[in-house]
Amino acid sequence: MRALTWQGRENVRVETVPDPRIEEPTDIIVKVTTTGICGSDLHLYTVLGAYLDPGDVLGHEAMGIVEETGPEVRTLARGDRVVVPFNVSCGTCYMCERGLHSQCETTQVREHGKGAALFGYTKLYGQVPGGQAEYLRVPFGDTLPVKIPEGPPDERYVYLSDVLPTAWQAVEYADVPPDGSLTVLGLGPIGDMSARIAQYRGARTVIGIDLVPARLARARSHGVHSLDLRAHGPDGLTEAVRDLTDGRGTDAVIDAVGMEAHGGFTASVAQKMTARLPDAVARPLMEHAGIDRLNALHTGIELVRRGGTLSVSGVYGGAVDPMPLLTMFDKQIQLRMGQANVRAWTDAILPLLTDADPLGVEGFATHTLPLEEAPDAYARFKAKEDGMIKALLVP
Repeated sequence: MRALTWQGRENVRVETVPDPRIEEPTDIIVKVTTTGICGSDLHLYTVLGAYLDPGDVLGHEAMGIVEETGPEVRTLARGDRVVVPFNVSCGTCYMCERGLHSQCETTQVREHGKGAALFGYTKLYGQVPGGQAEYLRVPFGDTLPVKIPEGPPDERYVYLSDVLPTAWQAVEYADVPPDGSLTVLGLGPIGDMSARIAQYRGARTVIGIDLVPARLARARSHGVHSLDLRAHGPDGLTEAVRDLTDGRGTDAVIDAVGMEAHGGFTASVAQKMTARLPDAVARPLMEHAGIDRLNALHTGIELVRRGGTLSVSGVYGGAVDPMPLLTMFDKQIQLRMGQANVRAWTDAILPLLTDADPLGVEGFATHTLPLEEAPDAYARFKAKEDGMIKALLVP
């Protein structure tokens, strides 16, 4: 089959690799019909090479048609249409039964002290082949895939793999009160969808902050108060947000940026240097001395009102990140974060994926491209060129 493979820093290539096969009696093989490029994939493209091997198949946002089932699969059959959540979670262990699928005890990567395995996401998360490919082996066929109806286009459902549940959890964790206010830092796919979900769930004022004109304009078209970081600067942002919220700041802030934050010169240089070191040197450095660019997180702490909630969905990877605990304590901030527990939210989201389309999922992608063009798409996505906000690949 054809699949997108990692070859080195900022070097991915579509190659012919062996087809996946049934390995466990509860596995299924999915013929991928649509797969997304996620902002988290850029971490593999630029920073996390120490935990990848040349030839690793990338991608964790996939949907398609069941091609083959293992002998113990009871709820799916060849020809069924499914979305594949990015957590490789069993659905039946202690953690999964409590809605913590990202901590699945069946697939936890204990060697690295991590939670559940993820599709297409490094040795740290199990080195499971990903979904930017023609076919994908999916474990736990009866409990992991989300069966969806025939007929509507793929784009109505593909975001159930990551974007929708991640944004839904970000809003859930933000705990915005009825008619309350929310600031979303970063208007990429997760931030944009978080703003839409917050509005759908009753937030009165939603403020979005970014520095990419296309992202700001897109959010503004959906009724978000869009603030350009370049125009305001950090100090001006605080004033602008407080002007919109009776001088207090918003009830909640979602950090949908993470380690991709602009600024933070020392951390930026450290990330780039680490990405270029030999794996044997880079791994312990990242695990024990890694630092992130924390500008977005610190901005969130500043913008949230006293007694408010900070919800972190952006990925951070540092081991020794300094946190302004004095400010957080003084402002009595509640902080919630974590990898999205995809399967915990899909049942709540699925009924919204109707012809009415209240979240605007159809047309959410700015680009749909053949799988063979994935290397160019990665480069354009990283450079934020050509208005690329969300790209889908079609094998």
